[in-house]
This record gives sequence, C-alpha cells and structure tokens, in this order.
Amino acid sequence: MTKQKSGGLGRGLGSILPDIDLEAVKPVADTISMVPVAKVTPNPYQPRREFDEAALEELAQSIRQQGVITPITVRRMPDDTYQLIAGERRLRASQRVGLKEVPAYVRAATDNQMMEMALVENIQRSDLNAMEVALAYRQLIEECRLTHEELSEKVGKDRSTITNYLRLLNLPSETQLALSRDVISMAHARALAGVEEVDRHLEILHEVIDRHLSVHQTEQLVKAGKTKPKTAVKQRGELPESHRDAQLRLKERLQSTVEIKRSQRGKGTLTIAFNNDADFERIMKLLER
Repeated sequence: MTKQKSGGLGRGLGSILPDIDLEAVKPVADTISMVPVAKVTPNPYQPRREFDEAALEELAQSIRQQGVITPITVRRMPDDTYQLIAGERRLRASQRVGLKEVPAYVRAATDNQMMEMALVENIQRSDLNAMEVALAYRQLIEECRLTHEELSEKVGKDRSTITNYLRLLNLPSETQLALSRDVISMAHARALAGVEEVDRHLEILHEVIDRHLSVHQTEQLVKAGKTKPKTAVKQRGELPESHRDAQLRLKERLQSTVEIKRSQRGKGTLTIAFNNDADFERIMKLLER
C-alpha cells in the first residue's frame, strides 16, 4: 500500500483561497458520486510533469485489492463530462487497473476557481519536485494576476520562499533539468544561482554532479570561483535566429538540454546533455528516427 504524503498545511480551503465563494464550489450532492472513468478529462493545470512509474504501479496494486479509498475531485462540464481537479495519480492507477467508475466529489466551479483550487491543492503535496512547484507558482501569478504577497497568503508560504522558488526559473535549462530529475537538490540550485556567468555555472554544476558534492562543498566551490581572477573569454558571435529556433525545437523534441555555440565565423558546436545510459539510449532512438 502506498504511503500517504504529508504536504498539507492543516488549513481549510476557505483560508487558503479566501477570494473564492465557497458556496459556488460546494459539492453538487452531499454524497460521493460514482463517475465513469472514461468521462473524466485531464486537469489542464496539473503542475506535476512526471509520475513515478513504480509508485503508480504500487498504487494500482492497492486499488486492485481495496478499491479507491480517497475519492478524486472533479467538476461537471456542460457536455456531461468531468474535468479533474485533484487526484490524477488515483485516476491513472484506476485506469491501469481497468476500473469503469471511480468515487468522486463533484463540484461546481468557474474556470478561474477550478485553476486556483487545482494548483493550490497540488502545491500542498510534498512529492512535487522544486521545478514543478516553481512553475505552478508562476502560473498562479500570471493566470490569476497575483502579487508575491497575495500568492504567499493563498498557499501559506513565506514570501521569501515564493521568491526562492521563482528564482529557479532563471537558472540555465541544464540546471533546471538536473533539479527536476533530483540529480541535485534545491539547496544545490540556490548555491549555483550565485554564479551568473553561464559557462562557469555549468562547469560547477557538472563538477557537483560528477563528484557528488554536498551543498556545503558546492557553496565553497561557488565562493572560490568568485575569487578567481577573470581570464579573457574568447568572443562568440550571437546566435542567428535560425540557430536559436533550432535549439528550442531540439530541446522540446528531445526533452533534454541542448546548447549551440557559434563563433563569429560560423563555426560552432551542438551539445546535447543526458543524465545516464538509459537517457542516452532514449535520445539516440529519437535522433535515429
């Protein structure tokens, strides 16, 4: 049986989302409804980008033996389908087991209310990685036009915590990828954020990963790097728009960090990062296609 994660803050929905009219989002019925799995559509505001396969299979085995113990939360749509608000792991595991129906709290909510409820509910979970939390914070800020202070009140986190997560979005994409895959911790990433020069930043990142450095060792490496005399850096030409577009397309297609460096004469390198042998094989198969 899966272990329950303790990411909640012990606060009611009204205190987390004070601007939402709770009468408008109350359950349609006082009892839990059984809804057809085939009629439940995904949550477009799900902050989780990756689902652990082993944990999902473990949950599926639990559901196969005992059923869905905690209902999912959905809202009814005009076309008689249901849009998921919370419980995507339970829904995926139920689909894997082959359940035709799942227990659900059916709520009435506007698009904006649904987005806030889904994002805030998921942010309270402790199994989101740091990049998923940062992206969810940014989405709440942009979609709901919230200030950092307002977001802090809604999710019950200090404003400094919100700011620290949002700073992760300014890190080089390779560092973000390492963080999202738990290759480095958020504390490592915060130390690396102090290195603004990209080449030096990535140099330290690779050293941290290759040598399995602790956070303290990383901080010392960053500090030592700041005291080193600056050497002349060979000037590189700015990437043409075609090269920048190609870099973005490759990054999206390969789901990995892609870097193109080009000199003023047009000579350069194309670098594709991978995390391990399995990731290397995955990328090679995509390239061979």
